[in-house]
Amino acid sequence: MQPSASAIPDFYYALFAFYEPALTIFGFIGAVHDPATTHNAQAPWPADNTPPTTLPKASIVTVIQLAHVCALMGVVNFFVLTAIRKHLSTQLPVQEKIVFALMTPLLMGDCMHLFVTLWALGDQRWDVSQWSPMLWTTIVLGFSLMIPRIMWHLGIWRYVDTRDRQADVTTNEKE
Repeated sequence: MQPSASAIPDFYYALFAFYEPALTIFGFIGAVHDPATTHNAQAPWPADNTPPTTLPKASIVTVIQLAHVCALMGVVNFFVLTAIRKHLSTQLPVQEKIVFALMTPLLMGDCMHLFVTLWALGDQRWDVSQWSPMLWTTIVLGFSLMIPRIMWHLGIWRYVDTRDRQADVTTNEKE
């Protein structure tokens, strides 16, 4: 596949400006609709300790705030990537630098999210048969965003200025 003439070609644009915001917005809606289920489904519960049926207000607020921050990040992606494609379409090196500034902390966040999720599970982290459907969803959807972000950083299917820029053809004529 040829590199695109954009730092955020259609594949990445669809993924990070539509798919990711949709995931985060639906997650937010789910958390607002049923914060207790959102909370209780994050990790497996020990057989002798069932999840609470009613959450304390602090837990409800925390779950909804976390979901809101995730949704906000998805919406920021949409607006930043759309603005880059619209207003910097002819300035590929600048486009690449700004997308890099967005993708780098998001990739770091993807890695930390995976690490912190597995770390928080403690001794149960590798007992995947006990993982809740929500935990599986978190891990799988996290990889569905992290892997394309790694691909973007590797320059796969996109414009990379140092690789793809057209050399200036100038001639030095002797007078």
